[in-house]
Amino acid sequence: MGKGISILRPGNEQGEPDTTVFTPFSSRPIPRALMRSLACWLALQTALAVPLASLASAAAASAPAGTTVSGTMSATATGVGAVPPPGAAVPFNRATIDQPSLAVPVPAFAQPASGALGGSAVPAVHTLASKTPTTAEPGTLVPGGRRQTLTFSDLGALDPLQLHGTDGQNGVPFSVRSDEVVTSAVLHLIYSYSPSLLPSISQLKVLVNGEVAATLPVPREQAGILVARDVSIDPRFITEFNHLNVQLIGHYTQQCEDPSNSTLWASVSNASSLDLTYASLESKADLASLPAPFFDRRDVRRLELPFVFAQKPSAAMLEAAGAVASWFGSLSGYRGAVFPAQIDNVPLSGNAVVFATSDQHPAGVKIPDISGPTIAVVDRDTPSRGRLLLVMGRNDAELKTAAKALGIGQNTLSGTTATITQLNDFAPRKPYDAPNWLPTDRPVRFGELAEARDLSVTGYNADAVRVNMRVPPDLFMWQTKGVPIDLGYRYTVRPTLDRSTLNINVNDGFVQSLRIPAVAASTFDLGRYFNQVMPDKTAAARHEIYLPPLLLTPRSQLRLHFYYDYPKTGECQGRVLDNVVGSIDPNSTIDLSGFPHYMALPDLAAFANGGFPFTRMADLSETAVIMPNDPNSADFSLYLLEMGRMGASTGYPVTGVTVAQADQVDSLADKDLLILGSPGRQPLLQSWAKQMPFSGDGESRNFELTDVAFKVVDWWHGAHGVERLPARADLSLVSSSGDALITGFESPLKNSRSAVALISAAGQSDADLSAALLDNDILPEIQGAMAVIHGRDVTVTSNGQAYYVGRLSPFEYMRWALSSHPLLLVLGGLLAAIIIAALFYRSLRAIAARRLRD
Repeated sequence: MGKGISILRPGNEQGEPDTTVFTPFSSRPIPRALMRSLACWLALQTALAVPLASLASAAAASAPAGTTVSGTMSATATGVGAVPPPGAAVPFNRATIDQPSLAVPVPAFAQPASGALGGSAVPAVHTLASKTPTTAEPGTLVPGGRRQTLTFSDLGALDPLQLHGTDGQNGVPFSVRSDEVVTSAVLHLIYSYSPSLLPSISQLKVLVNGEVAATLPVPREQAGILVARDVSIDPRFITEFNHLNVQLIGHYTQQCEDPSNSTLWASVSNASSLDLTYASLESKADLASLPAPFFDRRDVRRLELPFVFAQKPSAAMLEAAGAVASWFGSLSGYRGAVFPAQIDNVPLSGNAVVFATSDQHPAGVKIPDISGPTIAVVDRDTPSRGRLLLVMGRNDAELKTAAKALGIGQNTLSGTTATITQLNDFAPRKPYDAPNWLPTDRPVRFGELAEARDLSVTGYNADAVRVNMRVPPDLFMWQTKGVPIDLGYRYTVRPTLDRSTLNINVNDGFVQSLRIPAVAASTFDLGRYFNQVMPDKTAAARHEIYLPPLLLTPRSQLRLHFYYDYPKTGECQGRVLDNVVGSIDPNSTIDLSGFPHYMALPDLAAFANGGFPFTRMADLSETAVIMPNDPNSADFSLYLLEMGRMGASTGYPVTGVTVAQADQVDSLADKDLLILGSPGRQPLLQSWAKQMPFSGDGESRNFELTDVAFKVVDWWHGAHGVERLPARADLSLVSSSGDALITGFESPLKNSRSAVALISAAGQSDADLSAALLDNDILPEIQGAMAVIHGRDVTVTSNGQAYYVGRLSPFEYMRWALSSHPLLLVLGGLLAAIIIAALFYRSLRAIAARRLRD
């Protein structure tokens, strides 16, 4: 008999030992008596748990602070090793503002005065119509630094920030200049939230670079209305590049809930603002730091950099200044840049650029000895703040050399002064080779247009992948599918078929939607074998798409949005995992090489948004700027602003631009002309009156009017390109002041050469014109051949006489010309039939005559 063990059977009344053969539980049922014993023991533990817990709590309450019932230190705050226990928790930021239980309601259509920080003072509500902040406006000066307030709109939030779901978040980036450090920060938050949120388990979190700066309650009394709070932010959280986020922790029930329920929402106004106090950091003047401190890429404000000239700057000095302005304009990019010209004096404070030669230099500026093309940076005398960038030469030629070296070789400079001993010119620029423009001779990889990390997104609420593109406006795409894109991307395969898609847009225009497939459930589904799903549940795909021609503007943004539908798991099925990803292959390409350059002008939209036709050559070597008679500082400022815009468009300094007067225009027939001035000061506005839709002399002005102003919004582009309407009337008037004008026309000096005139008078119209050229909301409204600007209103009054630039192949030109002239097509067909019939007739007569001779 096999080995056995002795156990006491519960069912044996005598309790006698019984020897049985032991078998595993997997093959032997558990006795019922043992099961009943275990159940009784568990029930006894459960019944005694609550009374024992109550006794323990009472004992802890009666015990001395910091000890347990047994007299030992509480385990909630202990040290590791032979060290004293941690102290009590205290606020990390001692300047934290005590938050009241209720926020301050925001009055409608009001501007409350800002009170002291903390307490119940009403936070300042900043309007969105305020002036765009610039680098020349330091805010409020404080000992050792400055204090400035920037709204979320200033930081790039064009619309209110929307928060959805149980943990949705949104925010804005902000940065700090390299020569400053933040010593104090207060967030003026204006927000509203859903009435359905449960206040006991819902809140708003304010995060700076992932650190929690504040947690705000959401009391039901203030739900659904706009409220405001002041939130202090510890400056130790703030670095050079930062991100301020507001996160909604939202719940509408304590039971099972849908994380995508539409009642879970909050909205943060883009009138919210960030109040920062900066301390200045000491640094030595050094050319190696360029473009800082004159331009700092961390500064989100518009660049405002004064340019200082001698009493009457020469044309060569203005050309040198234009090259420097375009360099700064290319750096400032989306911020925009203005360069106020100052004659013979420097601003009272702040940074500035000074142009000087041995014979011409502004008063009040100490110019060092000039031994050649020289670039120097010097500190300003106390009490003025800032530095001066000196661009110098013994003559105009050396001054232009110094400006060119600054624009293309600033990375090689160091020290406080650098003298250029030699600068060899590059090979001449070619048309359409601007660094910022998409090349038109080869396919372009997305990896050349955006960083690889910017081509990937994660999460259900991820933003779109954005690819910025600058496209030549004269691409001829008539009767084509559009611009081809070979798009490769990777996506998270869906567990079941749903509405998940990859949506493709150009700017705000929809292009195409690509379905994101699900895991194949059937073995007969071919996608189960052809879609190679990786272990991380992602798969790759590739599609060819076409961007419609009308959506491609000189400044376009391709937006690829991975929209993942929330899986419907039902109630009480657990939390949805936010583990979906989307990635665009950097080797995806966009190809413009198949399109010729051909365009009908005038088209002020091409000029306003891309500087065309002047930016056709990146260095503006085929452009001449015609200054008015006796130009003033306002004319110089407008010229520098335009050169900055050209640099922002091309990404290259305008080292080849020519500056001239009206009496020199005959020698510039082979150039496109940019004409500046006002009636009475610019002679070309009168002498070329018959060739342009506007002319003027002093207070007398003449306008050529068409029906353009009465057309619908999309009148400009028809099926065959730009539509031209005949002139309906000529209007002449006399006015002491006038609106700003932009007009384009064909140069009277040479066919297929363009002229654009920027016309404004000193005062408000001059300010309106400068502001319009930097306003991204106004620029799309500038179209046609003549646009009148009054404040923020733009009226297109004429579309001018069409002329064409560029070249088509003979066959392409014939197709395009005949498509818009059907009668000519019929006549051409009849003529071709007659010619063919005549040839056949002659051939048959010859054959018949030969047969008769035979």
